[in-house]
Amino acid sequence: MRRMRIMAMMAMVLASTPLLALPSLAADTASAVLKDASGNEVGKATLVATPSGVLIRLDLTGVPPGEHAFHIHTVGKCEPPDFKSAGAHFNPDETKHGFMNGDGPHAGDMPNLHVPDSGKLQVEVLDSMVSLSEDPALLDADGAALVIHAGADDYKTDPAGNAGDRIACGVITP
Repeated sequence: MRRMRIMAMMAMVLASTPLLALPSLAADTASAVLKDASGNEVGKATLVATPSGVLIRLDLTGVPPGEHAFHIHTVGKCEPPDFKSAGAHFNPDETKHGFMNGDGPHAGDMPNLHVPDSGKLQVEVLDSMVSLSEDPALLDADGAALVIHAGADDYKTDPAGNAGDRIACGVITP
């Protein structure tokens, strides 16, 4: 009986105590599954909002070996076989392409990927010129996509660094 009275008193105390609002602990994140022109999954990406931009954790499992351009494109659509549906590079400031271009880079320009013979690569890339939800937002009305090209980016030639065909694409989703 005493135990029931104590529990009842605790319930009254808890019921009369205002609840504290706790800050959201969920990180602002997104993801993408990258597929090749045949629809085969070749990698996954996790995107995490940071105070310095968006950190992209890329885990490739089936990309051809070699040096490949890696970009964020303006539209969240990846229709094979050429992935042109992903649009141009994410470029809200309307700059020229490339880190070595005096009038660049695009916000969606990122360093080349160096994929080993195994086709497997884990890498983290910080893009300091984009955001998931704040302007310029990747998760806007038409979304955005991650694209891997057949060749390396020369970091200077507009509009895409002479990187060649698009060989893998993944829609960025919340």
